[in-house]
Amino acid sequence: METVNTLAMLAGAASACRRCERVRPGSAVMGPGNGRPGARWLFVGEAPGRKGAGRTGIPFSGDESGRRFELLLDAAGLLRDEVFITNAVLCLPLDGSGRNRKPSGGELRACTALLAATLDLVGPATVVALGATALSALDAIEPHGLRLRDAVGRRVAWRGRLLAPLYHPSRQAELHRPWEHQLADWRALTRE
Repeated sequence: METVNTLAMLAGAASACRRCERVRPGSAVMGPGNGRPGARWLFVGEAPGRKGAGRTGIPFSGDESGRRFELLLDAAGLLRDEVFITNAVLCLPLDGSGRNRKPSGGELRACTALLAATLDLVGPATVVALGATALSALDAIEPHGLRLRDAVGRRVAWRGRLLAPLYHPSRQAELHRPWEHQLADWRALTRE
């Protein structure tokens, strides 16, 4: 991928991408709604959801995960306009019935260059991986060797910045990490 030095160039590259056969072309969620380059915090989710970012064009908005993300941001004392939000996969992965599905390994690999370009363009001090899929996608850019359940809430040096793994804000994450613990993880995130 050629050098990307503006958000508009990044959005254009994402929109023009046709590397994945099983996603709808042009469904990439990348643009001004993601945040601003220079943000101190960059959050990486899994992929756009059909009821949220796939509809609104803004990560973590318009659905249950988006509402929970806002609550968690508030718990951390952060505002949406202070952060940059992206996903491990920028396009909307759907199953044969039109429902959300987890991105495939090939789709994650296809988006690695775009995710790396996003990190370079935004230049955050801290990258927050929201879930195991995001953590795995970041490992493909530069190995960190972290596993979500073992490293949740820890900040580690990675690629010239800090990396902090947290659980995805979906309700399903409560099967592995109770909501009260997630709130505590986010509150601790911004404590220096």
